[in-house]
Amino acid sequence: MDAPLNGDEFRRQVKSILISQPKPARSPYFSLAEKHAVQIDFRSFIHVEGVSAKVFRKKRVNPLDYSAIIFTSRNAISHFFRVCEEMRVKMPQDTKYFCASEAIALFLQKFVVYRKRKVFFGKKGTLASLKEIMKKHVNKEKFLLPCSESRKSDLPEFLETNGFNYQVAPIYDTVPSDLSDLEDIYYDMIVFFSPLGVKSLFHNFPNFKQNKTRIAAFGPTTAKAVAEYELRLDVKAPSPGSPSMTMAIEKYLKEVNVK
Repeated sequence: MDAPLNGDEFRRQVKSILISQPKPARSPYFSLAEKHAVQIDFRSFIHVEGVSAKVFRKKRVNPLDYSAIIFTSRNAISHFFRVCEEMRVKMPQDTKYFCASEAIALFLQKFVVYRKRKVFFGKKGTLASLKEIMKKHVNKEKFLLPCSESRKSDLPEFLETNGFNYQVAPIYDTVPSDLSDLEDIYYDMIVFFSPLGVKSLFHNFPNFKQNKTRIAAFGPTTAKAVAEYELRLDVKAPSPGSPSMTMAIEKYLKEVNVK
């Protein structure tokens, strides 16, 4: 995926872009590609792998020992109930569920009978609003937090600091995808949306050299990962006037794709 350098000339025009996400059914990137006559391809750099029931049993966590389950993502819901099914565990009807947002709470309907008095979610769609609800149940429930192996630490820290009776249960993880088929393919720009995406690039291509490749990153943590891998960040979003990645890329194309 390294760009060949032809003499000292550095051609700044961008004609091909790789988006490190799965190809969506609809996307503003399609309009962007047509408007600026650039090739835009999609390829997920990371994917989710679930923990097997056999591995989960070794953690000595029995879901039936907990009266309340905390969900911060749809992946957590899907893999929790997958493992429960593999273990032949059926959660009691009186189990309480605490969800980070209403969208996650609604997704829960695929797996349980939805009862408002048993399903709680952050009204503002944030963990902060969920935490305020959970504080009312701190001494009433025993909590289980199904999560990713590479989870953020803020929620467990909140539970610990506020005296919750809880257990963290890693049940899936986000891992690098196999990108070996891209080894001899060059793109003028690669767009990242998470630190794990950047990590996947170097997991697949440890000797990757940026050379002429432009790097775009969405979000401060992704930009930080780009810097940590000593890459040059050419396009950053959100930024003043460019709240979305497509807007930031279009602004950049207007600057460099001039004849």
